[in-house]
Amino acid sequence: MTIEFEYWWLLIFPLFFLLGWTAARVDIKQLIAESTTLPAAYFKGLNFLISDQHNKAVEAFSEAIHANSDSLELHFALGSLFRRTGETARAINMHLNLLDKKELTNNQKDAVKAELAQDYLQAGLYDRAEELFTTLTSKRYRQAALFSLLEIYVREREWLQAVETATGLERLSGTPFRKEIAQYHCELAMNAMIDQQSDRVRFHLANAIDANKKCVRANVLLGDLEIQSGSHAAAIFHWKNIEFQDPEYLVLIGPKLLQSYTALHKSKEGIALLKSYLDNYKLPSLMSTLYESTLAVEGAGSAATLARKELIRQPSLRTLDQLLQARALVEHSAKSKSHQDIELMQQTVRNAIGDRAAYHCNQCGFRAKQYHWQCPACNAWESLPAEPSEAITREMTIKK
Repeated sequence: MTIEFEYWWLLIFPLFFLLGWTAARVDIKQLIAESTTLPAAYFKGLNFLISDQHNKAVEAFSEAIHANSDSLELHFALGSLFRRTGETARAINMHLNLLDKKELTNNQKDAVKAELAQDYLQAGLYDRAEELFTTLTSKRYRQAALFSLLEIYVREREWLQAVETATGLERLSGTPFRKEIAQYHCELAMNAMIDQQSDRVRFHLANAIDANKKCVRANVLLGDLEIQSGSHAAAIFHWKNIEFQDPEYLVLIGPKLLQSYTALHKSKEGIALLKSYLDNYKLPSLMSTLYESTLAVEGAGSAATLARKELIRQPSLRTLDQLLQARALVEHSAKSKSHQDIELMQQTVRNAIGDRAAYHCNQCGFRAKQYHWQCPACNAWESLPAEPSEAITREMTIKK
């Protein structure tokens, strides 16, 4: 089958070319028209932002708004700059003035409310921020509003609202909040424990474990609750479960375990358990607990043997200090002349170690002398390792 060529078809190609050229000209003219409506101060502000000159950027965007007062985007950019430079009062006043404009559509009002709520949040006016965030129910703002509401409830320690908000946010965003929800229940359990409401304590801790099977804190608190009623065997049961959740946290309950075993007149059984934990997981802080208990229960000779064995397996200045202490006690009881030399060596080692053990948040780097389930600086949960990290780093550096 053959197709006959018609010469008039040649007229179509120039026509298509002309139409394409015309369309391109229209698009270019539209782009030029749109760009010319932006004030020159807007581009100055962008340049200042790029070079981190925030104060000059504020001046430039303020000038741009005077030239184009109807642009919400310019107002939002300036409001964000106000918040960044700590001028939240100016941001609040500007956004309140925008809300007074009657010509705003509902969508535009929601956008202004979202910005104003952020102003209140940064200014620490949590009640006003919460009130605005709860009104932002549209799909466009709901997820961000829930994130901010959760931040407010955590800061205000409103744990029931935090549980409800995190659960809703989990459904909406698809992001899991199991660890956080478990911690909120632990906080509620702590409050109930202070009020001596044991049933409420158990209820919230059961919810914590249901939310996160690896919630170590729940088992720690369950053990503490049993101790209040004198049930040491039950406390030991809960604390031993931590090994199967995260063995690193055994260092937090090592002393408690030994106290409960001692109360049950089973000190040697408790020491044997901690020795098995030390052999399996090699936790420096656990060695300190084990050394002190061995020294108290079995005497300086057994404590020296324990320290020497651990020093051979894992060299450490802290373990060397323990060995020297035990040897000094042995030599002192034997009235040996080398007692003073051992004490001198021990003092030298202690000076080298210092007292710099600290917990460092792996999210923000905050340094704490005591362990916290929630970082006091960035509010992250379980972000501090159970082992004091600086002490370990120092020992490794010296060992190299």
